[in-house]
Amino acid sequence: MLLFVTVFVSVFVVSVTGDHTADLSYIAAVYEHKIILNPDPRVPVPRLKALQHMQKNLDIYEEQAARAAQQGAQILVFPEDGIHGYNFTRSSIAGYLETIPDPQQESWNPCMEPGRYNNTEVLQRLSCMARRNNIYLVANMPDLQPCPLKTSSSSSCPPDGRWQFNTNVAFRSDGLLVARYHKQNLYFEESFDTPPELEVITFDTPFAGKFGLFTCFDILFHDPAVVLVERGVHQLIFPTAWMNTLPLLDSVQFHRAFSLGANVTLLAANLRNGKRMTGSGIYTPFSATYHHAWKGDPEEGRLLVARVPVLEPLGVKQNTAKEEGAGGGQSTSSVATDSEHCHQKSCDDSSLDSGPSSYPTFVSSMMSDPFTFVLLNETEGDVKVCNGTFCCHLQYRWLLQDHKELYALGAFAGLHVVDGRCALQVCAIVRCAELDQSSCGQVVEEAESKMDFLLEGNFDTKYVYPSILTSRMILEQPENLEKAADGRVTMKHSNMKAGLVTACLYGRMYHLDNE
Repeated sequence: MLLFVTVFVSVFVVSVTGDHTADLSYIAAVYEHKIILNPDPRVPVPRLKALQHMQKNLDIYEEQAARAAQQGAQILVFPEDGIHGYNFTRSSIAGYLETIPDPQQESWNPCMEPGRYNNTEVLQRLSCMARRNNIYLVANMPDLQPCPLKTSSSSSCPPDGRWQFNTNVAFRSDGLLVARYHKQNLYFEESFDTPPELEVITFDTPFAGKFGLFTCFDILFHDPAVVLVERGVHQLIFPTAWMNTLPLLDSVQFHRAFSLGANVTLLAANLRNGKRMTGSGIYTPFSATYHHAWKGDPEEGRLLVARVPVLEPLGVKQNTAKEEGAGGGQSTSSVATDSEHCHQKSCDDSSLDSGPSSYPTFVSSMMSDPFTFVLLNETEGDVKVCNGTFCCHLQYRWLLQDHKELYALGAFAGLHVVDGRCALQVCAIVRCAELDQSSCGQVVEEAESKMDFLLEGNFDTKYVYPSILTSRMILEQPENLEKAADGRVTMKHSNMKAGLVTACLYGRMYHLDNE
């Protein structure tokens, strides 16, 4: 007989300090942009031609800013690379660069003072866009800075004598430039430099308090994303050009997981370019409003607008969660996170040391890492799988006994070294691509099988990001999440509304990344 833990449910409430608005909420918007690309990004172009290209994307931004404002949005986020594109060389991007002043050093409203700096046409247009629509606006663009940097104690300088940065800019609703953030963790971006010093950048708003800025690949690393959270910033703005990587790092899957695991609001704006670049959302500890294009969908942008709660600096303590997905599917449930200990019955029923049934294990590659798997072949089961000393425990029950798909529980603890160095501890339930175990860990996008489950891991890190991804990239909210003082993390879910693709507890051992 399958026993699930006694659910410790308490409904989250938001407590907010006196600096925020009376209704304790605001309206946010993100735009997934169908980008117009330079067809030959590795060929240098003069400034005029670069401007002509960027104006095409900015024309679309103008339309979407007006639409967002009409729907009451107070802040709007555009994607990474959305104005200029990507795949440039260090020299070929030169015509696209503008020198962005540091708002911490000087006050400048490009819309009102266009003549202060030369070659700032993009900054001026974004500033006027914010001012015209009376909206806070965040966009991403390339920045050129001379050497040495005035704001850095480092005397280092690139060989060509200038810095080029992947940069987020934020404008106040009157057009004032209020923040500039240089991306810390580059993803094969030969046109850009890594900043010589870490930048932890925030800006304040009258309607929601403080927001923090970071970009795309940054979300997988400690700096600056976790630094922001641990400094009490719980509203994060995230322009991205995310390439979806199943089974564990699809855009909506991991961005939602980060929001839940870090207990933050994440405003995530992605590009739309083919099948691999899509997936944007407004994620809070309470809800997810998101869009993920599916095969056959038109190649077009998507504006998302949602009312979200203001998060008080110490974070929310309790939560009622609702998902609103691209397919229209919704689920409502209560979530309990960050509990200091599990109830005695929970510990007794679900302990990793309680000796669940032993099944044969096998090793298969998932996301280029050697996961240890055990198949989930029974109608219901209680299984454990370990990778070294790291163990994952699963209690499960299939909702239909005659399901025809193969599933496995996988565990991995180690250093992921493909496309970046990430020390991981991961527990994952995955649907295998075929009916043989060698296909477990391969890319799967659709599924029919549904299970009730309790997934648990004994993590050596407090940074664990939970997710449930179902067929056609629809998210479901975990019914219950618990984190114990000893590192044990438990995710329980039942009554799934769509077939399970992946359920994951994604632990990050940031301190081991460079070992």
